[in-house]
Amino acid sequence: MIEQINAILPQTQCGQCGFKGCRPYAEAIASGIAEINQCPPGGDEGIAQLAGLLEISVKPLNPAFGEYKPKQVAFIIEEDCIGCVKCIAACPVDAILGAAKFMHTVIANECTGCELCISPCPVDCIEMRNVEAIVETELDFFKTQKYVAAQVARSRYEAKVLRIDKENQEKAERAKQKRAALLGSKAV
Repeated sequence: MIEQINAILPQTQCGQCGFKGCRPYAEAIASGIAEINQCPPGGDEGIAQLAGLLEISVKPLNPAFGEYKPKQVAFIIEEDCIGCVKCIAACPVDAILGAAKFMHTVIANECTGCELCISPCPVDCIEMRNVEAIVETELDFFKTQKYVAAQVARSRYEAKVLRIDKENQEKAERAKQKRAALLGSKAV
């Protein structure tokens, strides 16, 4: 059930629902800890899909968690970027490229619109821009693309989590080896 709920969620990993990402929110819904109406990016459509899956009544989006907005992506105002890398660290899906002291850029096709990169930016050079409106004849195609994009975002998020876990494990192993070497040299 958790996987089915998670597949419906927009995979923005924004945390607006009160959980650390879409999967923890899906787990909370499945266990009855959270309501289905806590995801602003999913909007009424997401709530309706969750209600249908769980065979419960549709509820309006709980305004305590935010309001639904049309799809947006982050945009970095290049001339203002100081290359601090704080936005890169904040992005849950690695959709921002750059290096320390160099201008950063957002991979618009990968950006989930979570807005998590905005607050850490010390120079306010990141703004959210609406994705161009989809014409009515492309609506079914857009819904399919929206699902595919959500799954790609989930994969990117999971890859980032695994990368960070691996880096932390390697760092801990290096520290352990360093301690062992220090202890070994003191014994001599």
